[in-house]
Amino acid sequence: MFITSSQVTNQNYLLAAVQADEFERLKPHLELVQMPLGSVLHESGSRLQHAWFPTTAIVSLQYIMEDGASTEIAGVGNEGILGVSLLMGGAATPSRAIVQTGGCGYRIKAGSMLQEFNRIESLQRLSLLYIQALITQMSLTAACNRHHSIEQQLCRWLLLTIDRLTSNELIMTQELIASMLGVRREGITEAAGNLKNAGFINYRRGHITVLDRSGLETLSCECYKVVKKEFDCLLSTYATTQHSHSQAYSKK
Repeated sequence: MFITSSQVTNQNYLLAAVQADEFERLKPHLELVQMPLGSVLHESGSRLQHAWFPTTAIVSLQYIMEDGASTEIAGVGNEGILGVSLLMGGAATPSRAIVQTGGCGYRIKAGSMLQEFNRIESLQRLSLLYIQALITQMSLTAACNRHHSIEQQLCRWLLLTIDRLTSNELIMTQELIASMLGVRREGITEAAGNLKNAGFINYRRGHITVLDRSGLETLSCECYKVVKKEFDCLLSTYATTQHSHSQAYSKK
């Protein structure tokens, strides 16, 4: 399903901040698609065929080791774009992209994305700002995985995930979380049990509900706060850009 003039595209904050008249050039290339839980959007080393702007879906970027083990290096939700290597001059990426929270998003063919990125000034500027925030997230994820406890890593991951959701409940098995964090499942089971006993979360098979966000923030390491600050700044820039574009467009 391709976007019509009646559809609302501001579910993705980056798209919403693109200047209105410039977005009209981008819109015909955007296709609204389902992004089911567990679907692989691209494999490590594969040539990118599309870029995605998630709306209600969240995508996990994972590095796959030679022995098949994996670990998450970043998450992409409604704040950004999946496929930034296209914009940096690369045709492939070293990471696998797998949908960790099912939902929807907008898909655009790789050639169209690169063409419009080079043509549309506001899309280029906003995408580069997002890439800066993405690099910060990747750097802090690497540091966190090396220096902080599994419980702290789990708190960071839960907080960053629910920041991208409209509710405090997510569908996710402990096994999948362990795979994304690159730790043993037993470690996640113990950490999740501690959080449940503290009253911070509740979980049953495949479902986790955050009951006390402030409690998770207290237990989480500084990595979450740094990443959140970066993304808050990014979203604030999006909002400011969208407001200024709206004012300018209304005066025409």
